[in-house]
Formats: sequence, structure tokens, C-alpha cells
Amino acid sequence: MGLWGSLVTLEVWDLSTQVQILAAPYLKPKTKMTSKLKKIKSAGRFGARYGKRPRTYLIAVEEKQRKKQKCPFCGKLGVKRLSKGIWKCPRKKCGKKFASDTYYLE
Repeated sequence: MGLWGSLVTLEVWDLSTQVQILAAPYLKPKTKMTSKLKKIKSAGRFGARYGKRPRTYLIAVEEKQRKKQKCPFCGKLGVKRLSKGIWKCPRKKCGKKFASDTYYLE
């Protein structure tokens, strides 16, 4: 059946002749698709690839590495990761740039 698959027959009272009118079936309104990023966060960029476990491990590592870490020199929160193993404290008093662990400081 297509869009115009069903025919409806109506009777006209004045002429007593039957008239056929094409009627489209009821079409449901489109529903909004769900968001991909609710459960899988930053691993949403991989879609359905690689499986659930590697993506959840990746989420844990990326959440840790993007947080502000404690500076080993001045002891304040605020150290940010610049690149692999390179960290920098943004405070004016400290301002140290140092090498340490790759993903997060412990």
C-alpha cells in the first residue's frame, strides 16, 4: 500500500451518484531522536565502535585529565594539562611548568 493505497467511497445526496475520493492514511508526527551524549559523554565521538568497556575506561581517564589538579610546588588547585606529560600552574606566584604523569597528577 502506498500513501494513496486506501480508497474511500462517499455518496453525494443531491445527485445520488457515488464519488470516489482518495484519502491518505494518518501519518504520525516525527518524534525527536534521543541525544547520544547522555550516557557516553566524551566517548560519543566514537559512535557504536570499539565496545562499551573501552569507551567507559576512556571516559574515566578523560574526566580525570581535564580536571584542575593540585600543584606539587604551591599546593593549590589549578594545574592544567598542556600536552602529554606537560603541566602548568596558572598562578602568578608559582607559574611553574613541569613534566609529570601523562594523564593526571597523583
